[in-house]
Amino acid sequence: MAILLPLARMFGAALTPLRPGRVAIRSALQATAMAIYFGCLAFMPIAQAVAGLFTAPLFVVLFSALFFGERPGLRRLFAVLLGFAGILLALGLDPATVTAWSALPVLAGATYGAGNLVTRQWCAEEGTAALLLGFFLTTALFGALGSVVLWLWPQPVPEGAAGFALRGWVRPEGWFLAMILVQGAGSLLGVGLAIRAYQIASASVVAVFENALLVFATLWAVLLWREVPSPLEAFGLLLVVAAGVLIALRVPPAVPLREQAP
Repeated sequence: MAILLPLARMFGAALTPLRPGRVAIRSALQATAMAIYFGCLAFMPIAQAVAGLFTAPLFVVLFSALFFGERPGLRRLFAVLLGFAGILLALGLDPATVTAWSALPVLAGATYGAGNLVTRQWCAEEGTAALLLGFFLTTALFGALGSVVLWLWPQPVPEGAAGFALRGWVRPEGWFLAMILVQGAGSLLGVGLAIRAYQIASASVVAVFENALLVFATLWAVLLWREVPSPLEAFGLLLVVAAGVLIALRVPPAVPLREQAP
């Protein structure tokens, strides 16, 4: 928000939503999905948490058909399933580690998918900066509530990074502060672009391209830490890319709802 507010003022971007109720619902859905996802990272294997969150495209297609009468078509359905299969391969998910708690990240995926769908259906005419501000304000509120709860009812905290979800408020300093600033600026740009994409194109189309997050995360891991994926993981990443290409071949030009004829 420290970056967003001055930039919005500099470029004259509107920060006041046209329909505050709908923006509030969207912000709550997205912030809830992120709270569940990051909470799961503290208690289960990363592959399970990530795979659960990446079920979002499946829920986007499902909710689009159930609530908004959208017919995704066989090509789009196949692309969604292909991308999800690629994610499972790329993450190397072990079926032996799957438990009843594995449904929690799937809940995050369902909530995140619903939020993305609402972005297109309810918030296409909103300013992107207003939606960004709503999301980050709601996330800040969730963080503040969590800090208060852990202050009033402190929990046993594991040492090191394993205890991040139960540690409560800690003043960031040094390298940690620098990484938070980098992550904050990157999130502002990445989330802003994703919001704009969902505003101007079909949610089930954009959701497939959002799987590219896993591809780029792998590329950064190779460049920064020399973590080279196995042949099976690389094949999974190729499936994710193939799903995006399959969708791109049939995507019509994006036209914002505000520019469409009545």
